[in-house]
Amino acid sequence: MKLDTHSRHSLFPAAAWLAGYQRHNLLNDTVAAVIVTMLLIPQSLAYALLAGLPAEMGLYACILPLLAYAAFGSSRTLSVGPVAVASLMTASAVGAVAAEGTVDYATAATTLALLGGIILLVLGFLKFGFIANFLSHSVVSGFITASGIIIAVGQLGPLIGISIKGDTAPVLLSGLFDQLTEMHLLTFIIGAAAIGFLLFARYRLAALLSRAGCSENIASIIVRAAPILVMMVIIPLSAFRDFESLGVPLVGHVPSGLPPFSAPNISWHLLEVLALPALLIALIGFVESVSVGKTLGAKKRQKVDANQELLGLGAANAAAALSGGFPVTGGFSRSVVNFDAGADTQMASILTALGITLAALFLAPALYFLPKAVLAATIIGAVISLIDWDVIVKARRFALGDFVAVTLTLLVTLIAGVELGVLTGVAVSIGLHLHQTSHPHFAVVGQVPGSEHFRNVMRHDVITHDHILSIRIDESLYFANAAYLETVVYDQIAAHQNLKHVIIMCPAVNTIDLSALEALGEINLRLIDWGIQLHLSEVKGPVMDALGRSHFLQELSGEVFLSQHVAVAALTARESADLAPT
Repeated sequence: MKLDTHSRHSLFPAAAWLAGYQRHNLLNDTVAAVIVTMLLIPQSLAYALLAGLPAEMGLYACILPLLAYAAFGSSRTLSVGPVAVASLMTASAVGAVAAEGTVDYATAATTLALLGGIILLVLGFLKFGFIANFLSHSVVSGFITASGIIIAVGQLGPLIGISIKGDTAPVLLSGLFDQLTEMHLLTFIIGAAAIGFLLFARYRLAALLSRAGCSENIASIIVRAAPILVMMVIIPLSAFRDFESLGVPLVGHVPSGLPPFSAPNISWHLLEVLALPALLIALIGFVESVSVGKTLGAKKRQKVDANQELLGLGAANAAAALSGGFPVTGGFSRSVVNFDAGADTQMASILTALGITLAALFLAPALYFLPKAVLAATIIGAVISLIDWDVIVKARRFALGDFVAVTLTLLVTLIAGVELGVLTGVAVSIGLHLHQTSHPHFAVVGQVPGSEHFRNVMRHDVITHDHILSIRIDESLYFANAAYLETVVYDQIAAHQNLKHVIIMCPAVNTIDLSALEALGEINLRLIDWGIQLHLSEVKGPVMDALGRSHFLQELSGEVFLSQHVAVAALTARESADLAPT
């Protein structure tokens, strides 16, 4: 049976843009690919070393993953590959099962990518794209900021020619201070010069180039190509001056060619240990990728489908594992560069993969002379943009819960490591949500004079009636707040005398579960004993459907009104009629 056009496009989003691909698209994508390739070569090498892996694995992780995402990803401008945070998490996870520099360490890294790929693919087939909403912006920002700090501190060692190990800021700082006396002066000079130039390029070079007459686009390209410019200067200098003999740590031998296409040798023990880290890396990467993809897609009015992104990123990670790579995700910097360079489609990623392939085949000998301090400087320059102190200030001003979440996530990540940090952030977010929804905001409301609107009696000058109590509940009703609902109603009844009617106003109630239904039933029965009728108003259709499937509406002592105004008007008129002389 043939798939229709819609089905083909759903399974393979690449079919949509390939169908209308034109010559000008190829030109734009080619230019973008050249620029992104120049960015990816130093980044991929640097992130491989950050993950504790051989430099060539960074190149391997930028070939097949790009092709896989190009076929299955929904974003036309997202560029996948190794990123700083995922590399740090990889080092933390793999370091727990194998020693750095061993075959087992590399095997564990590829296994981690494969597990992450399988998890993402399964979630994609199950249409679990909505899980992107479960990691709050506060948690992700706090985690990424802390990760950026850990990465930057960890790279200070290679920047000055010493080796420091650790997954937390205190351990890394302690190792750094203990070995400061062993600092290699020439390495430090090289690293300081590299990071100085990269920071200058990031913050000053564009303005200087603009004043010199460069267009904004050209200036931006030159700025983003700063890492490759550093490599073009340092590598020949290193080879000519023989930095290796002077004690400068170099990347060393990088095998030419491409890795064999094979699955990692997986053991059951490896699966048990790496399952949770793989899940965390996959989820963090997915959330960041979707965020970047949607941001860039909105600028060109292109839709990014979260479910399809799960499939695209899953395929990319599986491809990374099968080609000797490690976990990959959509990178912010390379995606922005890809977008700014004018990429129209994922053909830019396909051409970028070709460029990385050529680099792996022909540039490997030159990479031997690249100082590790330059790669450390590249990493530090890249992660500076990840550190966002403003999010703490904004969270403190806006919401205490968000402030607690971002602060705890940041501190736990810094002190206890990346895995515990993100788990803490998720747990705190869920805990704060449950606390907030278990004590929902409510208001006793009255009618705004001259209108049909009802507002909080504590905030507005409104009209109320002694025999009617109107309570607005500003949250869905479920097991966590069912008891609180009873408490609120009974407390308000105790504070109001001569009541004959209680109206629960439900414009913010989207769902009612069985526990809340039982609570409403209990409230209804108790009010009957007190001679008070219970009414509901402004109940949404799905909630009414749920109530209709129960016996509650038959047992309700009062009525369900379309609006609060209709309810108060009807009950007031009824009381007036009852009081009228016969």
